[in-house]
Amino acid sequence: MGNQTDYNLEWQTQWKKRSILVGAQMRRSVEGIDAKMIARAVPKLARRTGIERSDGDLKMRISCGRWLTALLAVILLLAISPEVFAETGGETKATSKMNSLDTFWVLFAAILVFFMQAGFGLVEAGMVRAKNAANILMKNLMDFSLGSIAFFAVGYALMWGDGNWFVGTEGWFLFGVKSPVDGLPLYVFWFFQAAFVGAAATIVAGGVAERMKFAAYLLYTIAITSLIYPVVGHWVWGGGWLSKLEFYDFAGSTVVHAVGGVAALVGSIMLGPRIGKFGKDGNPRLIGGHSLPLAALGVFILWFGWYGFNAGSTLSLGDPNAVSLIVINTTLAAASGATLAMLVAWVKFGKPDVSIAFNGVLAGLVGITASCNIVTPLAAIAIGAIAGIVVVLGLLLLDRLRVDDPVGAISVHGLCGIWGTLAVGLLGLKSLGAPSDGLLVGGGIHMLGVQALGVTISLAFVAVTMWVVFKLIDLTIGLRVPRDAELRGLDVREHGMESYSGFQIHITE
Repeated sequence: MGNQTDYNLEWQTQWKKRSILVGAQMRRSVEGIDAKMIARAVPKLARRTGIERSDGDLKMRISCGRWLTALLAVILLLAISPEVFAETGGETKATSKMNSLDTFWVLFAAILVFFMQAGFGLVEAGMVRAKNAANILMKNLMDFSLGSIAFFAVGYALMWGDGNWFVGTEGWFLFGVKSPVDGLPLYVFWFFQAAFVGAAATIVAGGVAERMKFAAYLLYTIAITSLIYPVVGHWVWGGGWLSKLEFYDFAGSTVVHAVGGVAALVGSIMLGPRIGKFGKDGNPRLIGGHSLPLAALGVFILWFGWYGFNAGSTLSLGDPNAVSLIVINTTLAAASGATLAMLVAWVKFGKPDVSIAFNGVLAGLVGITASCNIVTPLAAIAIGAIAGIVVVLGLLLLDRLRVDDPVGAISVHGLCGIWGTLAVGLLGLKSLGAPSDGLLVGGGIHMLGVQALGVTISLAFVAVTMWVVFKLIDLTIGLRVPRDAELRGLDVREHGMESYSGFQIHITE
């Protein structure tokens, strides 16, 4: 025993020396960067993109390089720490009996939800102009990439860790926590939740499209995935104060969609409209997306993935009837949302608008998400149909308020998320698992009041915190790209490349 202890002490001493040496070497390598070498590379990029780089850009790159090195050093130290080796963060075969069928079901559903990132990316890319397609796709990629790391390190503990009525306080980097679902491995549960985080974060990309700096967007992503979304999630799903009041949101009309929609609203207001969106008389102008086929493919991918989003939220296949009810309700709500959105647009504009019908599908899906397991199929049709109407009226309202939402994210996810949450208090059935019957199905007003209270306070929290986040970003690195960058397109200005190389892209508006 003594020899083992001496060995462990010696190993930890060697580890600390090695860590200090690695950190010092990495620090010297960055401090030794020759700015002239970077300066020689800048003209090459300028010739390729037509964009000049200033000395400030060089200094910023060097500073970012040093921060990146420090981050890599921290990651390396964590990876080789003996304390990390001692923690697994999950159950072992000896301590927990896993349910293979439920594990497969949740894992499969999580993969479907993850695939929705592709759907969001295609919808948003199709709805923006060609000169900004690569930028919006890059933001969708980094939503999940940065978001999953932030949620692993911080967000999961705040959302699912043991804590208090407001927030969780245990489980950083998944250390010392167990799965909250019996028979389901912690890492599978985390992956399912991480896919939801990515969906919430990527909603904002559409609302702030074509004018927000990429670096600013990365900072926003870290904030919403590590702090804002997990806090609301803890209130509703993690044992927080709203769960004690029996606030009901089965798969995330409020927690995922309304949170993302309100964050998009705040960002869009603070950024202001795109150049040319509103005329001198204040009337909105149509700025069409460059590819409806891309948007259509994205909508069908999202509809496909939503079966994992809603049905997978059972976290078990123990009740096939419950899963089948969710599937049919999800299908009917999406279908009725598309139909009513198309009809309203047809009456209002004289033509069955394709992009509005696409948003009608998503509106129906968002609307049914909170109540998909506690309403009848007929009620699901009604919820989806009303969501289809709400999304069109929401788009018109935003135009009147001079809020520029390029893809309709605020109306689809924000307004329809609110409607879906309230629909629980109107049409939910206690016999199917609701806390009580809804107002329109023989119950009282109590559940509707709880739903209204929960969604109001949750979204007020998101609005205030997102305003603070966006304001801090604006005061430090700025939120909006310069005018010339917006006119030329964010693909070239932010990434030094074009989505459709070799094609002439109109860049004057």
